[in-house]
Amino acid sequence: MNQCASIHPCTVEHLNQYGAIYAAAFSGEPWHDNWSVEDATVHVRELLESKQHYGLECVVEGEVAGFILGTSMLFHYGRTFEINDLAIAPRYQHRGLASQLFQQCLADMKAQGIVGFHLITACEGSLPQFYEQFGFKQEQRVMLMSL
Repeated sequence: MNQCASIHPCTVEHLNQYGAIYAAAFSGEPWHDNWSVEDATVHVRELLESKQHYGLECVVEGEVAGFILGTSMLFHYGRTFEINDLAIAPRYQHRGLASQLFQQCLADMKAQGIVGFHLITACEGSLPQFYEQFGFKQEQRVMLMSL
């Protein structure tokens, strides 16, 4: 299992690397999304430009191997954090890097007083089990609706 050589805050200087990782990661299992690198880069840039964003990157042997990005929002019961993206470059997947990024993100957000966490993920494959190991469970009180 590869360990992150280092975990750092996400930076706009690595935006193009994040876009390439995002496009490659989400074109594979279980998503099979057809992201262009250009559109993925815009997607990540929009999150990075949010005033309430938080993100971490994992660097292995001098190369950005993956990242986690999210945004926080204040509600009447406190500030929550939505994990928008967790992407690991395909060549670094299945090495525990996503777990390391996820654990560090959760710890950092809890230390900042975040009272709740949210994410949207696919219902199939290993993704529900991945997030369940961190205590996440399928929400029963709300539903995702789309048009």
